[in-house]
Parts: sequence; C-alpha cells; structure tokens
Amino acid sequence: MNNEKAVMAKVQEINASTSKDRVEVRVRDLLDRMSLEEKIGQLNQVEASADNVLDLLGDGIRAGQVGSIINQVDRDTVLELQRIAREESRLGIPLLVGRDVIHGFKTVVPLPIGQAASWNPQLVEACARLASEEASTVGVNWTFAPMIDVCRDPRWGRIAECLGEDPVLTSVLGAAMVRGFQGASLDDPSSLAACAKHFAGYGASESGRDYNTTNLPENELRNVHFPPFRAAVEAGVASLMTSFSDIDGVPATANSFLLRDVLREEWRYDGLVVSDWDAIQQLCVHGLTETRDEAAFQAASAGVDMDMVAGAYLQHLAGLVASGRIELETVDRMVANVLRLKFRLGLFDSRPVLADEPARMTSRSLAKEAALQSCVLLKNEGRALPLDPACLDHLAVVGPLANEPAEQLGTWVFDGDPERSVTPLAAIESLAADAGMSVSHARAMPTTRSLDETAFAEAEAIARNADVVLVFLGEEAILSGEAHCRADIDLPGAQVSLVKRLKAVGKPVIAVIQAGRPLTLTSVIDDLDAILFAWHPGSLGGAAIADLLFGRACPSGKLPVSFPKMVGQIPVYYGHKNTGRPPTPDSIVHIDDIASGAAQTSLGMTAFHLDAGYEPLFRFGFGLSYTEFAYSELSLSAVRITPSETLTVAVNVTNSGEVEGDEIVQLYLRDRFGSVTRPVRELKAFQRVTLAPGETREVRFSLTVEDLKFYKRDQTRGAEAGKFDVWIGGDSAAGRKAEFTLTQDSPAMA
Repeated sequence: MNNEKAVMAKVQEINASTSKDRVEVRVRDLLDRMSLEEKIGQLNQVEASADNVLDLLGDGIRAGQVGSIINQVDRDTVLELQRIAREESRLGIPLLVGRDVIHGFKTVVPLPIGQAASWNPQLVEACARLASEEASTVGVNWTFAPMIDVCRDPRWGRIAECLGEDPVLTSVLGAAMVRGFQGASLDDPSSLAACAKHFAGYGASESGRDYNTTNLPENELRNVHFPPFRAAVEAGVASLMTSFSDIDGVPATANSFLLRDVLREEWRYDGLVVSDWDAIQQLCVHGLTETRDEAAFQAASAGVDMDMVAGAYLQHLAGLVASGRIELETVDRMVANVLRLKFRLGLFDSRPVLADEPARMTSRSLAKEAALQSCVLLKNEGRALPLDPACLDHLAVVGPLANEPAEQLGTWVFDGDPERSVTPLAAIESLAADAGMSVSHARAMPTTRSLDETAFAEAEAIARNADVVLVFLGEEAILSGEAHCRADIDLPGAQVSLVKRLKAVGKPVIAVIQAGRPLTLTSVIDDLDAILFAWHPGSLGGAAIADLLFGRACPSGKLPVSFPKMVGQIPVYYGHKNTGRPPTPDSIVHIDDIASGAAQTSLGMTAFHLDAGYEPLFRFGFGLSYTEFAYSELSLSAVRITPSETLTVAVNVTNSGEVEGDEIVQLYLRDRFGSVTRPVRELKAFQRVTLAPGETREVRFSLTVEDLKFYKRDQTRGAEAGKFDVWIGGDSAAGRKAEFTLTQDSPAMA
C-alpha cells in the first residue's frame, strides 16, 4: 500500500509539472532506480546489422547493457529488439535506433551539397521531412544528419555530405534540416532525432583527407566553424556527434573545450553527445592515450555521452568509477542526456511505428523538384540551352552516367532503391518520343574511371548523325563520400579525351556532370557549349535534367562552394582575407609572360598564383539562368545607424529576359576595419524570388547589430563601430554596392 501511494505521488508530481519539467522528473526518477551497470548500458551503442542480431544482442538488451543500436532496418527485427528492451529488461528502457539517413531513405533526393545549391531552406526542410517519414516506418528513430561542417576543400570526399563553404548558408540550411527531421514534435511517430555533425572543424581536414588533422585557431573556429552548430542548437537539434579529427592537438572526442566549455557552458546545450564510429578507442591510435580505459576516461571527462560501437564505456567505465577517477555524478549526467532524448522521442509512451511510407507520388514530386533546384547551369555559350525540340531531329546521348540508376543516387544511400530512379537517358527518350525526335545512345566508357578509349568510335559515329550531343560525365558515387577523397579532382579516366573527340566532330556538345564534389573543369570548359552541373541528383534526377535541357524548367541553382581552376589553388573561397597585398586584375602576371620577359616583375607582388591567378573557375553563389536578371536602385534606410537600430537594404530586381525564372538575391557585407582582420565579403542574407518576364520587384533585407557581430581578438563576440560595405546581387561578386557606418553605443555593442 505504501508503495502504491509512492507511485501515485510520483504520477501527481509528473502531471503537475510543465512538459520540460515533466521529462526531467521522469529522468531523475528512472536514474534513481538504475544500477551502475544499467546506467553504463545506456551509454553503449552497438552495431546491429548481422542477420542473427536477435541471438547476438538479445541477452545484452535484457541485461540492460545496450542503450542504442545502429544499422538495423528490418522492421520486424527492430520491433522485436524494442519489445525485448521494453518487456524483458528490468526497467523497460527502449532503444535508440540509429541510421545514416543522409539525403533520403527509399526515395533519394540530391546530395546535401546539391540541396545547398537550391539555396531554399523550405525545400531542404521538406526533403529531410520526407526522409524522416520513410525511415521511421522501419523503426529508425535517430539519424546522423545534418552534417554541417563548413568545407573549403573539394578534395575531401565528405564535401558531398556538407552544405558548402559558407557559415551563414550552412547555418540556415542545417537548421532547416533539423526542423525537417524532427518535425513539429520529436514524439511524432514520423520524426527522427537529428544529429548535427561533426563537432567541430572536421571540414578543414588537412589536404582534404578524411580523418586527418585540423589546424584551426580559435578565432577561425568561432567565426567560421561554430556558427552552424550554434544555429542547430538553437533549432533544437536533439544530438551532436564529435569529429574524428583533432583540434590544437586534442581529438574532438576528448576535447573538453569543445564539449564542456563551448557546448555545455556557453551554449547551455542539454542534448545527447555521441562519438563517431569507434572514435573513443581511436584516441589510443591518435596517441592521446595508451590504454582503452584511459581513452574511456578522457572521452567521458570531456563530455561524450554515448560510445558508438567501441565498447570502451561498457568495459571500463565501472572500473573508473570504482577507482574514483570518474565520479558517479558524471555518469549520471551522461545517462540523463540519453534518457532525456528517449523521453522526448516518446519512446517510453508506446510510440507507434507507422507502417506506411508517404504517398509515392508526393515523394517523387518532391524529389524531382529538389533535383530541379539543385542543378547549376555553369556555361551556356550562344544560348546552346534550352534545346528546342521543333528544331531537332536526332540527339546523341553519350557517356558513362547517362543511364546509371544507382550512380545518380550518390553516396550515403544504404537504403536507396535504384528501381525508383528515372535516369537521364530514360527521361530524354520519353520526351523525345513525344516530340518526334530520335535518340541514339553510346556509353563510350564502362565507368567514369576507365582509360579505355576503344568505344569512342561508336560515340563519334552517333555524334556525326546528331544535331546535338549530350554527354554525361562526372564521378561514380563511389568516388565521393567518407574515406573517398581525391588528390586530383579533374574528370577521372579518359573523360577529357572523350570530350575532345566529340568536340572534333563539329556538333554542339552539351555536358551534364554528375559528381559528389566540385571538379576542376579547366581542361574541358572551352570544348563544351554548355555545362549543367547536376551533382548526384537522386531518384528523379533524370526527369529533372531532361526538363532543364529542354526548357520545361528554368535553371535556378547557385553554387554553395567555389570551383577551383586547378587543385593547386585549394583552398579557394570567396570569404578570404584581404591580406596586405591584395591582388587585382591589373596586378597579376602570368607565368608565360615571365618566361617571355614581357612582364615587369614589379607588377606581380600580390597574393596570386602565377599559373592560375587568384579567382576560382566558378565563384560561390554563381549560377546561370535561361533569363537575365538586372539589379538597380540599391538603397539604404540610413547611412549611419546605432546598435539598437535596424538597417533596411533594398534593391530592385528585374527579369529582363523572355521566360519566368527564379533568382537567388544575395546580400554580402564587409567590415572594413576590425580588431582582427575580416573577410573581404561575408554572406549575410538571401532570398529566392520568382519573376515573370519584364517584372520588377523590390527585394528588402533587414540588418541588425547581430548581423555585424563577430568574435574579436579577445574571443568575445560583438560588433565594432566603423564603416561597412554592403553589396546585393546574384553571386559573391555582386557589383551593386553601398556603405554605412555603425556608431558607438557601448551597452548594445557587446
């Protein structure tokens, strides 16, 4: 009877509290009833992909030794594992079920770097929502996305998974992904807990090699690499993952500056922190620790709550507590972060696993729209595109990626269904049949990596009989993604030779490039009449590409990352520092001029490369359209503002072409003088606008002191009085410019 009264009193206490407080009461109640072994079990994530996983993990789950599983997507198996956890373990604590649901589940949308080219947070959110709805039907409740590492090195394979080179664009789109995965409420059966990764600085891996060292000063961490994670935290992200790399000599998985000082103390984050795969054990490999128990000590002390598959906590944490090296209070904090997420997901409240995927047509429509908006038109010489079916009788479709349903899905698609893919060849053939055109296809190369040119003769033959040649180039999916880094990011294999052979035929040659990263296209750009960069566009990529080629849709994608002319320029990005000797078009000298003696050496004393200049091949924010957009009448609401005032920046944008189109209007700032040097330009805001032919619209942006703040020499964040330049235009070289002054007002400047 007394026990019944205690239970009723606890229920009344829980019901009387607010939702957040109610979760905390439940967490504390459960913690009070757990043994140390059960607590440590909650910190242990195990790999669960084996066919006999029920036999392998059943007893461990019953004993409370497993808090999470990863990589099991058979619905019946997941449900049985959850049943064992809920019904056969002492405390009935359910499992977190993790999966890398990166850019779709069964229906695959463009790579994250491709989605970023849409500059459309609403679309990105919808894509994440679709992935969440599909994955949740098999019992997955936790995804390891979004990846919000800022990356300025396209050699890194994981640039495919990121959102580009800019912290503001990454912040906006990363927060949109969090909202999409997590929905209106985490306890919605169709929601997944998101995981922002990799905290922090992983995108700056030396030489673009995965798992490599990152040498980042704190000022760059705070101004470039931290903002997307701060935005994800503010968006309510349920979990964060540590980086494999080290920062200033300390691997992120043992880095208390990152995990305690910044994440917990400064940002007041109360979510779950998980290591990356086996990363706790790898502290020994880094050379930070000699033994696995010391690795467990370092990770737990730094603030890693859950051990992904290494088993280090399960094996060593109890001993560390017994020896007094780890306090029980520390373990309780770690376990509370795990339990809190489980309560927020509604896992203790019989959260159902919905049986049905979203409507097939709805998912396909979204996947196509995402592919349409992600494609970037890089070149369109002489208006080679769009193609006019009325003027064409025969098309030649050439190349190794024209008809590859699996390759167009890209990396990180463990669950993607190639049978849902519409390839470019299939879509072009369908469209051509409706228009009375004929299509010939020659693969030309067995893979993008092949050096065999034997089949080029067939490609040349069909090109001679065609009005236009469409050549599908790029990288197979296996050439990008985790651990798939490239030192040479030119078109692989004999693709450059293929382009030159096709060009020699004398017909217009239009390239569609599918890849997981920016490529160096200098060797082919002059041989192509048009270039449509499609990334890896997902399930409906082919249908979107065909619509763009034939003008059924107008390209609107803009680059989220700069394309270098050659590898030696890397890193090349728009938001660089000015230096003491900034280059200008008039100050550079080409290496050939020096060799011939035509150049005066005094002209070349600025920051540039003799053989590449200082600009990328294609700049951040760039993308062509089938129409033209003109900018005029840039205006400011004031030329002097105080920190308490809002500055309105307005510009007129006119569609001066002949077709409706979407323009991504971009606003950039430069803080001319600061206590630390500032970038030459920084993206601060953007808007997507749709304009009919001849239509003019005023686009307005509001800037506050928050937009002017940065981390200063003393690592405090604030705005500094002084002059600012502001530009609005269609890319990072936007020419419409104005200036304003921020005046001193000490209380609001901090």
